[in-house]
Amino acid sequence: KTTEKEVTDDEAEEETKEESKDEEKKEDEVKIEEVEEKKVKKTKKVKEVTQEWEVLNTTKALWEKNAKDVTKEEYATFYKNLTNDWEEHLSVQHYHSEGNFEFTALLFCPKRAPFDMFEPKKKLNNIKLYVNKVFIMDNCTDIIPEWLNFIKGLVDTKDIPLNISRESLQQNRVLKVIKKSVVKKCLDMFEELSKNKEDYATFYKNFGKNLKLGIH
Repeated sequence: KTTEKEVTDDEAEEETKEESKDEEKKEDEVKIEEVEEKKVKKTKKVKEVTQEWEVLNTTKALWEKNAKDVTKEEYATFYKNLTNDWEEHLSVQHYHSEGNFEFTALLFCPKRAPFDMFEPKKKLNNIKLYVNKVFIMDNCTDIIPEWLNFIKGLVDTKDIPLNISRESLQQNRVLKVIKKSVVKKCLDMFEELSKNKEDYATFYKNFGKNLKLGIH
């Protein structure tokens, strides 16, 4: 119940201060309770998704590797993919040339001659031309002479512009140097084959006519 009593001004002021203190105390208690409630809040586990980026196409092209680091099986697989031949190659010549011009050549001698090798419409060669690993053409007649049209493989060089035309290629000095080198390496490959009678017999049976054309 409410009662009234007479008090002095000082007493009234003192009571007001006491009431204010009580109210502040209550407010502090409420704040403390709120903080304690926040602390007691439950936590839960959440799944965090992270993304990892994998760099692709970092593998070296086979012809960029050192010949000593390439296995016979790797050459065989590459040859079949390159030529669609169902048989493995008879011999391979893989080398890197440095000097005035820099290029890499990977040359394969097949085991069998194609049945249409001497037909007029037959492609004059099977050597693909790359410029800094970018494919340019597969019938560059200036890389290898016609009598060696059974040799398959590729040549990769950095000394030819990517946008060079076929007409300009015919007069390109780099290709003339490459052609001379490729012919020499093919002859070295045939000489190496001659050390194995069985392999050379297979080679000569299939490509003897080509050698005779080269001599003439």
